[in-house]
Amino acid sequence: MSNGASPRSVPVGEIRRLGDDAVLIGVADPESARRLVRAVEGAALDDLAEVVGGLATVLVAFDPAADGPESQGLVLRKLVDHALGPSGAEALPGGDATAEGDPFVIPCVFDGPDLTEVAEIAGWSPETLVDVLTDALLTVAVVGFSPGFAYLADLPDELRRVPRRARPRPLVPAGSVALANGYAAVYPTASPGGWQLIGRTDVPLFTPFVAPFARLAAGDRVRFARVPRGVALAPQRSTEVAVSPDDRVRPAESPTTHPVFTVEEPGVRTILQDAGRRGVAALGVPAASPADPSSFRLANLLVGNPVGAGALEITARGPTLRCLRSTFVAVVGAAPDLSVDGQPVSPGRVVPITAGQQLVVGPVRDGFRSYVAVAGGFAGPEVFQSCASDQLSQLGPGPIGQGDRLWAGAMRPPLGDHLADGVSTGAIGGETIILRVLPGPHPERFAPGTFASLASARFTVDAESNRIGVRLRRDPSTHAVRLAPGPAVELDSQGMVTGAVQVPPNGEPVILLTDHATLGGYPVAAVVAAVDHGLLGQCAPGSNVLLAPIDHGQARAARHEQRRQLEAAVVGHYPLVAG
Repeated sequence: MSNGASPRSVPVGEIRRLGDDAVLIGVADPESARRLVRAVEGAALDDLAEVVGGLATVLVAFDPAADGPESQGLVLRKLVDHALGPSGAEALPGGDATAEGDPFVIPCVFDGPDLTEVAEIAGWSPETLVDVLTDALLTVAVVGFSPGFAYLADLPDELRRVPRRARPRPLVPAGSVALANGYAAVYPTASPGGWQLIGRTDVPLFTPFVAPFARLAAGDRVRFARVPRGVALAPQRSTEVAVSPDDRVRPAESPTTHPVFTVEEPGVRTILQDAGRRGVAALGVPAASPADPSSFRLANLLVGNPVGAGALEITARGPTLRCLRSTFVAVVGAAPDLSVDGQPVSPGRVVPITAGQQLVVGPVRDGFRSYVAVAGGFAGPEVFQSCASDQLSQLGPGPIGQGDRLWAGAMRPPLGDHLADGVSTGAIGGETIILRVLPGPHPERFAPGTFASLASARFTVDAESNRIGVRLRRDPSTHAVRLAPGPAVELDSQGMVTGAVQVPPNGEPVILLTDHATLGGYPVAAVVAAVDHGLLGQCAPGSNVLLAPIDHGQARAARHEQRRQLEAAVVGHYPLVAG
């Protein structure tokens, strides 16, 4: 199934690094990607975190706590050579079964904002475009990008040359029917996106509550059916479970959990986060872990929690909480104003709080995000074994609201006392944020010398940035990141990682944050090193950003030093018993 409009981004059989902990492997087509995914999953590689098949690549990501590609490189190379052959020739036996039965029909109103432009690209009228598209029998090539997002192949030739937009939209409505780079798709949830929008549907394509979760799977056949304008769409019956507002942030019944705070004022955007979702990226489900993993970890360690326990992530200004049961809290990151019953207390240390007292987390003073950890860890309703809130797919409870009751688990002494002097706590410490970056996997998609030239470029964080991605606006004195000449600036959509510096045709980068789409179609000029993911999460709109190129050896050494500092960061034990 060769349906993409762009030349292959990674040669068949080649393995390229994608940041600290992941690699991209080139394959021939989506069927080959699915076979290699099965081979990797069956190989029992140590510390394997995610395997995501793309249109002509396979992403293999390792546990960030392990040594990743360094330790698994030889095994991975042997696996790829066995699967594809040293010369790149396909060697895996067997293919996907041909889909049987009637195609899945998606009713669609064709009134999208890009319909006329797409018709002009194809050389047709909008009416002819709709006629041709609804006559086509399409096949699901791969599922990814966002939960349930299916790439539909076998478009007519005239529609395969429709490009992505020069600048992605910050929000595409759920149900949007779109074309780009040789494929059609439906956006199952509202999310950013760079595809051309030609219509809309109300058919639900994803539910997190009922397996297999995504309505469409690779190999399924699909048709679009025209619904006249002005006719109400009749959505299929949803299998989602209705949740009472009172129970929105309540965890499943457990003898170890209890209400610990009532929300009197929620702050700007306060959400529940834990270590995030793992092993579901192939469904299009993002990790949704903390934007600043270092501050999150330190807050939990201070109050005796496992490093991945639930905590509140605060953006810009925190909440006002009324304590329901005596406990201990710690706040780390971005130096917020903090008080208990009007008395100032310090971030970065354990704070006792008794029933009836009021905890106020005010505006941040040096950064963008802070973390409130409670002894025992905040608990909430879980989706895919995580209570994290995900901005892209809208999984999890989302921002807390006034009147919500927050729950916690059982406390696990001993608690720490405070953070050692000099420990980085999410504070930026200056007007400019310097992010160290590794080479991206697509150097041929950029003008020669682009990676090295990033050191001289200055950017400002755009107001449209969020947990999905940090959008950069270049300083007037800085040239746009230069793509290689020629029309082939887009990718065969492939797995992405946090920190990937994607460059759309307008030359202004977007750095992916932890709620990012699992597949992406813009070339990656660089990847923010894992050691600086915490700083990336502190990039507030208006911040000045510099990208500092380093190599993998430097990134590995810096990461090991950061781990050493984090392990020694918590000092003392809080005196739970007097004397």
